[in-house]
Amino acid sequence: MPAVKAARPTDVFTRDDWARLTRISPSRGLWLILHGWLTTAAVLAGTALLWDWHWLAGLIAFPFAIAIVGGRQLGLSILMHEGAHGLLHPNRKINNFAGQWLTGAATGSDLHSYRAYHLTHHKYTQQPEDPDLALSKPFPTTPASMRRKAFRDLTGQTFLKQRSGQMVAAWLGLKAMLQGSPLTDGNGKRDTSAGTAFNRGGAAGVSAPVTNLDGAVRTTKTVGRFLLIQLIVLAASLLTLGIIPFLIWIIALATTFQLVLRIRNIAEHACTTTGSGDPFTHARTTYANLLERTTVAPYWVNYHSEHHLFMGVPCYNLPKAHALLLSEGMDKRMTIADSYLDVLKQVTRPAAA
Repeated sequence: MPAVKAARPTDVFTRDDWARLTRISPSRGLWLILHGWLTTAAVLAGTALLWDWHWLAGLIAFPFAIAIVGGRQLGLSILMHEGAHGLLHPNRKINNFAGQWLTGAATGSDLHSYRAYHLTHHKYTQQPEDPDLALSKPFPTTPASMRRKAFRDLTGQTFLKQRSGQMVAAWLGLKAMLQGSPLTDGNGKRDTSAGTAFNRGGAAGVSAPVTNLDGAVRTTKTVGRFLLIQLIVLAASLLTLGIIPFLIWIIALATTFQLVLRIRNIAEHACTTTGSGDPFTHARTTYANLLERTTVAPYWVNYHSEHHLFMGVPCYNLPKAHALLLSEGMDKRMTIADSYLDVLKQVTRPAAA
C-alpha cells in the first residue's frame, strides 16, 4: 500500500517555531540518559539500604523499586528510540554510540536494526507493511485476555519467551562467526529482526527468527552488549551494596519492564483511526500524571501523535509542539486520551454473550 500521508510543518508552525522545535541540544539528550541511570541507581541503592536497615522496610520498598526501575528501563529504551531518529545528539557518531551502548544495550536492543524497521513503521503506519501492526491489530480485546497478558508479563513468561528466542539466534550467529561464514545468505537484504526488543513484544519481537546470517551475527553482537551491561550492573552491585540492587534490576527487566512496554505499545495506536488520509490520526497522545510518567510514560513518550506528525522533534520539545497544536485548534483532529487507564478501558471490551 502507499505510504501514509505526512504532515507539513509549515501548515501549523511558523519558521521560527519549527526551528526551535527541531533544534537538537548537544547536552539535553545525554543528560536524559544520565538521569535515567542515576534515578535507577538511586532506587536500587535506597532499597538495598532499607533492606540492610530492616528486612521489613526492604520488603515493603521492593515492589515500588521494581515498578520504578522497570519504568526507567523503558525510559532507556525510549531514549534509544530518540537515537534511532538521530535526536540524542547533533553529532551522528555520539548519537549512535549513546543509542547503542548507553541505552539500547541495557534492554537488549540493536540501534541500527531498530532504526531500519522503525522508520518502516513511520512510513506505513497501520498499513499491512507496518512491522508494528501486530501490536495494535488484536485490539479491542476482552478484559480476561488483557489480564492474561499482564500475568505473563509480571511472572516473567514474556521475558523468558523473548530472550530464549534471542539467545537461540545469537548462538547461530556465534557459530557462524567462529566458522568464518559469510555474513549474508546472498539475498542482499539486511535482516532487521535482530535485537529490536523495544517495540517487538510478541512473535515479531526479539524471539522472531532471523532471516539471514547477517541478522544472526547482529543478534549475537546485540546479546553480547546486553550481557556485558548486565555484568557491569552485577559487578557494581556486588562491589557496593551486595546482590539486592542487581536482583531488583533483573527482576524489573523480566517483569515490570515487560508490562509497561506492552501498555505503551497499546496506547500508541490501538483502537485509533490510524492509517487514514489525515496524518493527525496516525497515533494517540495520552496525558500522563506523575505515576504514569514514572512508569509507563517516561521522557514524554506519551506525546506519540506529535512524534508521528513531526518525527524530527526531540522528545523534550514534544510538549511545546503539543501546546502549539492546541493553540491552532488541531486537537479536534487528533486522538487524545486523558490517561493510560482511559486507554486501557477503550481497548478492552467484555466478551460477546
